[in-house]
Amino acid sequence: MSKEKVLITGGAGYLGSVTAGHLLSQGYEVTCLDNFSIGEDSKRSLLHLVHNPKFDFVFGDVRDRRTLEELIPKFDTIIPLAAIVGFPQCKQNPVDAVLTNRDAVIITNDIRTNGQKLIYPTTNSGYGTTSGEVFCTEETPLNPISVYGETKVAAEKALLEGDKKVITLRLATLFGMSPRMRTDLLVNYFVFKAVTDGNLVVYEKNFMRNFAPVRDVARVFEHCIENYEQMGKVAYGDEQMQNRPYNVGLDSANLSKQQLCEEIQKQVLGFIVDYKEIDRDPDKRNYIVSNKRLNQTEFVFEQTLPQGIAELIRGYKVMFGGTIFRQ
Repeated sequence: MSKEKVLITGGAGYLGSVTAGHLLSQGYEVTCLDNFSIGEDSKRSLLHLVHNPKFDFVFGDVRDRRTLEELIPKFDTIIPLAAIVGFPQCKQNPVDAVLTNRDAVIITNDIRTNGQKLIYPTTNSGYGTTSGEVFCTEETPLNPISVYGETKVAAEKALLEGDKKVITLRLATLFGMSPRMRTDLLVNYFVFKAVTDGNLVVYEKNFMRNFAPVRDVARVFEHCIENYEQMGKVAYGDEQMQNRPYNVGLDSANLSKQQLCEEIQKQVLGFIVDYKEIDRDPDKRNYIVSNKRLNQTEFVFEQTLPQGIAELIRGYKVMFGGTIFRQ
């Protein structure tokens, strides 16, 4: 029995390239839409998939409604990953952030029928600044503190308040290797600094974050596709999964920056961390997250944070020819 046809917008990105590969390996037909706005590297991030006849690529921009109107009716499931990602990029390009992160998602939802599945990945950074002591659940009021958070939260709100079925996933900070690698993500960056410079300066050492392995998040998308109608019954009794947000992160990886550094130091000997108390980190996010709702749908993560750190160390060895390790 042939599996569904899936459209991933932003499919050449960090998460998109991993998700496309995973879904193809599970028998899905996958088409990636991307405009390669993040640079030349993104053109190579999907080359390992082109041997698969179930893979296709469309060059285009999610801000172009005509492109979406032509593509979307062809698919059973849409995963809108195209976004201006992160605090600095959105601050530099606030108009593009609104058009891509919010408006294009709303247009995508407007075009698709209620019979087509929409699985929207937003961010748990929408929880903003909390005490870092009380777990944020999906019922915790959102308080985004950046353009990125604001645009993603606005898109999620529009979807959840609409009249079509939808699943939204509030993703923790991702980590792990990807064909379109990002070294700016917190775990990836800290490990990168550990194996290159051998030292790191950290501000706001007690600020908390939740983390998730990128390949497991790809598996979450598959989990949602396969259980779009059923899995909500596990979490909510008679209620369905649709029109509910789900936090997606490792329960074992609600960590402060200092705790993260200490995990890395267990694997990178001689890694020195200088915790500064005077200066401040411009990114003020500070929260811990409950992933109980997703856990109740019987999804199980396969990778731990220590395993992810080990993966990154091996990955950076490959990327830089094994020449970067100071220890």
